[in-house]
Amino acid sequence: MLLLYLMAEIFPTQTRAIYIDHQLQSMSAAWGMQVQKQSEVLNIPCMVQKVSVETGNLEQQARQARYQAYQQHLKPNEILVLAHHQQDQAETLLLRLFSGAGVNGLAAMQQIDIRQEMTIWRPFLDLSREQIEQWSQQFGFDYVTDPTNHDTHYDRAWCREELWAVLQKRFPKMQTAVARTSYLMQDAAEILADVLQGDWKQCATHRELDLNTFAQLSAARQRQLLSAWMKGDDQYRPSYEMVKRLQQEVILAKPDAQATLHINQDYFVRYQKKLYRLTHDQLYAEKQSTIPSVLLERYEMGETIKVAAGTFKIESQTLGFSPKLLGRELMLLKRQGGEKIHLYGRVGHWPLKKAIQDAQILPWLRHTIQILVVDNVMLGVFSPKGFWLAQSEYLEQGGWQPSLISDCNDFFQQSFSRDE
Repeated sequence: MLLLYLMAEIFPTQTRAIYIDHQLQSMSAAWGMQVQKQSEVLNIPCMVQKVSVETGNLEQQARQARYQAYQQHLKPNEILVLAHHQQDQAETLLLRLFSGAGVNGLAAMQQIDIRQEMTIWRPFLDLSREQIEQWSQQFGFDYVTDPTNHDTHYDRAWCREELWAVLQKRFPKMQTAVARTSYLMQDAAEILADVLQGDWKQCATHRELDLNTFAQLSAARQRQLLSAWMKGDDQYRPSYEMVKRLQQEVILAKPDAQATLHINQDYFVRYQKKLYRLTHDQLYAEKQSTIPSVLLERYEMGETIKVAAGTFKIESQTLGFSPKLLGRELMLLKRQGGEKIHLYGRVGHWPLKKAIQDAQILPWLRHTIQILVVDNVMLGVFSPKGFWLAQSEYLEQGGWQPSLISDCNDFFQQSFSRDE
């Protein structure tokens, strides 16, 4: 309420208020009406947004619902202004310390918090709760103290009700000191972020991690990068134990091991000297594949075609197929296993499996490979790495062949492009 009053004084034409009703307490609707009434007195537009809180950790789920509502109503270039104060900051740091947080966790809340989805300003972060209450009483407006603030069932309320008095009795300036530590941790986190950014550019995209370059980093920088990379689009970084599990069970697994670790919605898989982040559908795409065993196709010059391995365009090449095959019915066969191919420019027939391995096509993409055939003659193979010409009587100078425009892997890249 004090924040609302001061924002109305300083930014009278730019301020809007929002009250999030979590519908968890019988008085929550009445409190919303009180906020609306005070906003009307201050001539500030106000909206009330009811949200549903999912089951689970009540504090965390309520916070998530609240911020989703904020994001829904924020307009471009608007700033979310919150009334967190110094005791909130000190409590946050201690609770994160008790949970085993690192530097980023102990940095707690920032006064200016620039996130991907919003910017938050916390102007009261250096003010004590006592100062805020005194000013509120001097201005003479009503305010509500949430009764759950005294419910020690919740960790933050326990910290406030049980622990705070004990600590302040022994260390009278504890709250200020703990809050100051959060600022020192913010400096440290900023330095680490600069190092992390450089390591990320060298080693990682959102989807994959180069283990050769990764191995050249110090152990501490490896853990830092792995923690940030595993986080992905989640709100919080994984626990220290999860980072260690990924290192021990996947990265350091035997070279011939099919090492996979499932964490939340992601599957982390090592192949060759790279670590990949996959969804369930990506990892098990072959089992869910609906690619027909046989398709009949007709191609024309300049045509763009889509096959399981990606998007290709029929173009003239230095070497390609005879124009007589344009418009003719061709067969597109799903790879069954055991096929052999006489690749153009190589001697003899090779197992198609060997060609796939040499091309380092990712195992979870191999089901997209299809074979182009005419009159029982293999013309070539569609793969995520391009079209592979087979030696045949239909090849000639200046002929045509499919050229890869975008492979099926581009779908995965688009899925992760938010981080790039």
